Amino acid sequence: MQHAHDFVAFLNASPTPYHAVDNLKKRLVAHGFTELSERVSWAGKVSRGQKYFVTRNNSSLIAFSVGAKWAPGNSVAIVGAHTDSPCLKIKPISKKTNEGFIQVGVELYGGGIWHSWFDSDLSLAGRVMVKDGDKYVSKLVNIHKALLKIPTLAIHLDRDVNTKFEFNKESQLLPIAGLTNASPAKSSGGCCGSEDSKLTNEEFQSLTSVIQRHNEELVDLIASEAGVESQSIEDFELLLYDHKESCIGGLHDEFIFSARLDNLTSCFTGTEGLIHSSTEESLANESGVRLISCFDHEEIGSSSAQGADSNFLPNILDRLTGLTAIPEEDSKTAVHASRILESSSKSFFLSSDVAHGIHPNYVNKYDSNHKPKLGEGPVIKINANQRYMTNSPGIVLLKECAKRANVPLQLFVVANGSPCGSTIGPILASKTGIRTLDLGNPILSMHSIRETGSSHDVEKAIKLFKSFYDNFSTIEPTIIVDGE
Repeated sequence: MQHAHDFVAFLNASPTPYHAVDNLKKRLVAHGFTELSERVSWAGKVSRGQKYFVTRNNSSLIAFSVGAKWAPGNSVAIVGAHTDSPCLKIKPISKKTNEGFIQVGVELYGGGIWHSWFDSDLSLAGRVMVKDGDKYVSKLVNIHKALLKIPTLAIHLDRDVNTKFEFNKESQLLPIAGLTNASPAKSSGGCCGSEDSKLTNEEFQSLTSVIQRHNEELVDLIASEAGVESQSIEDFELLLYDHKESCIGGLHDEFIFSARLDNLTSCFTGTEGLIHSSTEESLANESGVRLISCFDHEEIGSSSAQGADSNFLPNILDRLTGLTAIPEEDSKTAVHASRILESSSKSFFLSSDVAHGIHPNYVNKYDSNHKPKLGEGPVIKINANQRYMTNSPGIVLLKECAKRANVPLQLFVVANGSPCGSTIGPILASKTGIRTLDLGNPILSMHSIRETGSSHDVEKAIKLFKSFYDNFSTIEPTIIVDGE
C-alpha cells in the first residue's frame, strides 16, 4: 500500500498541471535525474548511462534514461500520459457581483461532468506571473482553503431537480466567493479601462491591471500566497479544484477517492516505473532509451505548443539521436534523419490513460465480455476504428512484460452503439510512426470532480511500466511483423 499512499500525497500536492510537473521534477531530482533546457544546446550535456528530464511551459515534462550501450538508430521505450484534467478556469475578466454576492467568472476546460461541481468546496491553484525588478517570473500558488462554492437551488424551488437537473453553464455554473457587505469596499476602478484619452506614457496600460479585472480581495489573497505585493502581479492562470483531499477508502482500503485520477494516475505510475528501472546496474546493459512523456492539453485535443500534437516529443528524440552519435559521419543531415527513422521503427509507445471500470449500477452500458474490474490490473484498450491504437503485436509485447512482472491484465472494448473516447495514442502514432498500444488503470466516474480508482492497481501499474522499461529492448526483436 505504500505506493498508494505516495500517490495520494502526490494527488493532494498536484491540483494543477503546473503543480503536477513541479512535483514530478522533485521526484526525478531526488533520484538522480538532471534537468535540461530546450533553450540551450545539449552538446556535451547528455551521456550514456545517465538520466535527464526537460519541461515545456512547466505543464509538460519528458524524462529519460540513456542506456550505456545506446547507439543512434536503437529503440526507445516510451510511456505517455497527460497532466491536465477537466476543470473550471478563472476568466481573464472575472469580477462579478449579484444580489450582494461576490462571484467569480469561470470558463469550462475539457469535457467535465459539470453537475458534480455543484455544492463542492472549491479552492484555487495555478501559476502567477510576477514582475520582479526588470524580469517577469512564474510562481506557483495554491490557496489552501475552501474559498468558492457553486450552490444548487433548493428542492423547494425546483421540484424536478431529482428527475432532470439542467443548468445554464454561463450564468448558473458560477461560483460565489463572498458577500459584498462582509468587508470594507475597495475601489479599484472600472474593469474595462480608463476613458481618459490624455494619459501620459507612464500612465498608459495596454491592458487594465489584474486588480481592475478581478476582485481586489481575491487578488490580495493570491498575492499573499505568492509572497508578493498585489501590484506586482501581471497575470495569472488559476484553476478551481475540489478542496476535499484525496484519500484511501473502502471497507478494506481498496479504493482511492480523488479528483484528477484522469490522468495523474499514469503520470505518477509511469514516472515511478522509470525511476525504479533507471538504476546504474540496469542501464549498464541497456542498448535503448527509456522515456516518459507527460503532456498538457489532452482533454482539449492536444493541439498546443506543449500538447501531444506538438513537436515536443519529436524534438527530444531528434536531439537524442544527434547528440549521442558516435561515428563522425552521423553528424551529416541525411544519416541523422535515417537514424531517427530507424529508431522510430524499433521503438514502442505505451499510451497510458485511465480506462472505464465496470460500474455495478450501469452494467448495460458495457460489452458483456469486456468488463474491467477495479483492483484487477491495468486494462488494454482496443477499438477497431483506431480510437485506441492497440493491435496484436502490441498485446504480445505487453503480455510478455506483464508476465515477467506478475501483473494481471484486462481487456476493454466499448459496446457497439456507444461513443468511444480517444487518447494521445493515435496522435503520437500518426505523428511519429512509432508502434503504439493504449492501456490504463480502471476507474469509475471519469471526468467527475470526484473519481474512484483502486489503491491496489497503483502498484500493479508501476510494476508493469518498470518491466516494460527493463525488458523492451530484449523482447522487441523477438516479435517479427515487417521482417528483421
